[in-house]
Amino acid sequence: MKFCLILVGLALPISVIAQGSGDSDFLTAREAFQVGDSNKLERAIDQLGQHELAAYAENYRLRMGMEKDDPSGLRDFLRRNDGSYVAEKLRADWIRSLGKRLAWDEVDAEFPKLLAPEADVTCYSEQARLARFDKKVLGEAEKRWLTMLEPPEPCRPVFDALVANQRITNDEIWQRARRQIEANRPSRAKTTLDYLPENQIPDSRSFDSAIGSAMSYLVRQPANWSATRTGRELAAIAVARLATNDPRIAADELDKIKDRLHDAERQWAWSQIALLGARRHLPEALGWYANADQTPLSHEGIQWKVRAALRTQDWGVVRTTIEAMPAELAAKPEWIYWLGRALKSTGRTPEANALFDKIAGQPNFYGNLADEELDRQITLPPNAKEPTLEETSAASDNPGIRRALAFFRLDLRTEAVREWNWALRGMNDRELLAAANLAKRKQIWDRAINTADRTRHEHDYSLRFLAPFGDTVRPAAHNQSLDDAWVYGLMRQESRFITNAKSTVGASGLMQLMPATAKWVAKKIGLRDFKRHRVNDTETNVLLGTSYMRLVMENLDNHPVLASAAYNAGPGRAKKWRADQPLEGAIYAETIPFSETRDYVKKVMSNAVYYSAQFNGKADSLKTRLGVVGARTSEGMKDADLP
Repeated sequence: MKFCLILVGLALPISVIAQGSGDSDFLTAREAFQVGDSNKLERAIDQLGQHELAAYAENYRLRMGMEKDDPSGLRDFLRRNDGSYVAEKLRADWIRSLGKRLAWDEVDAEFPKLLAPEADVTCYSEQARLARFDKKVLGEAEKRWLTMLEPPEPCRPVFDALVANQRITNDEIWQRARRQIEANRPSRAKTTLDYLPENQIPDSRSFDSAIGSAMSYLVRQPANWSATRTGRELAAIAVARLATNDPRIAADELDKIKDRLHDAERQWAWSQIALLGARRHLPEALGWYANADQTPLSHEGIQWKVRAALRTQDWGVVRTTIEAMPAELAAKPEWIYWLGRALKSTGRTPEANALFDKIAGQPNFYGNLADEELDRQITLPPNAKEPTLEETSAASDNPGIRRALAFFRLDLRTEAVREWNWALRGMNDRELLAAANLAKRKQIWDRAINTADRTRHEHDYSLRFLAPFGDTVRPAAHNQSLDDAWVYGLMRQESRFITNAKSTVGASGLMQLMPATAKWVAKKIGLRDFKRHRVNDTETNVLLGTSYMRLVMENLDNHPVLASAAYNAGPGRAKKWRADQPLEGAIYAETIPFSETRDYVKKVMSNAVYYSAQFNGKADSLKTRLGVVGARTSEGMKDADLP
């Protein structure tokens, strides 16, 4: 199984430009900074001259001396490099240093100059404002009370001030703790409950027992446990923790004690059983949500209520639940689309079409589906004009892009991607297209795709949906009787065509194969003398990946939605997520329990539509591709050992 595809420290999949002495000097400076060798760092800086990454080496020197009293060097560097990524990060680090030393005047002076402050730095600024008695900051912090469930340490004094100024009630303290329990952050919940009056803070051992030994805690409670709010809340928390293992057992236990709980406590416990039941596709989930009544649902809770209703085709609940969502959540394409479907199911077609029209034309899963609801064919927009010589030169001369390319040249992908993305800030469509074309020429496929994805009015879908390695991929797909548009759609999502991409769980190459999977497929297809290192060889990776796709397809009803889910999360899970009755493919995709796999499947299937348009001159119907996912059956998988 593969999860996050966070690509860290990856080698560039192009003919790497030979490193000059400047590159070696920069790497020496970087290493010296990492080990704290200031003398070695100074020698390397002296050798760097006008190297593209000289500012980073100077940044290393300033960070090593940040605690000194004289900040003139920092200010001079920030002035000379104003607006750059390296200056932004240095200023943020300086504010962190100032905040730890309680130098609030300096924090006040520097914070407004940040262009994209991170949460912990923002909280240092809020501490500075509190130090000068700016109470407006408390109103801003109140808005985060129920959403910032795992705050950085600098935010803790701001929340402390909220409570000290009586801006947070005991009910809100319990509500925040419940949200943290739902998010599986019990230690954070325990810290939150310390804000209660001293005589109401749960006993530490009792709290730990409710969290870690929920059934035992419920069985061993004293006769008078419901006499206090603390006792009732801990019982509700224990029920919620039981539900993480078995929602049905939790429901049975809640039935035994529900009359001893107050409405808010009982309803919240039902909401947790409902959420966990919905994620497991249990048919009782909607009934449990009904028992939750008017308890405030988290964003996760209310979305899973809709998904549970979709699984049972209860369009009335779909409609009323989406209409009850917070505005920012209801405005997401998925909920606009499903609200439209709910309205259409009851004959309210004009209202439904007005909703579909809001998202139609968007190049994504629900934009595609909305187009088809309006009987519009998905088409590729005309390609924008090629970048001019002036636009191309401007992209090549952009200091941030030059720094990014230098990092790519040195195989420092994390730093390269950060620099590249920062350089794109504020670019118009023409500038973005020029940068995307530059990335394509350098064969930095992922940056070409992601940069072209940002355009708003002028587009080049041949960049958004690049199809490199065509001489290898398309024949391999055809040899396996696979749709090449789907294969490319999956590869675009897996690796963005970085040949030696490696995920955090060890998947490798264009098709992100796990070592065990690669070995299994090699044996299955009779690939002799397969060695683990060959998985990053393009031809071998594509051969193994497409062979695995075919085996998965054959194993799962030749259904691309099931096969896409299986490729990401494993065939067993893809099969388990089917329902007892046939499911519309879009509903199957929307109700996948793993958020990463859910997003993955939608993007793979939408990608395939655009690749089909590029390869065949006409986009296939997404609805046709999604089809209907057959009902769950009791028979075992055809290949029991399929990884």
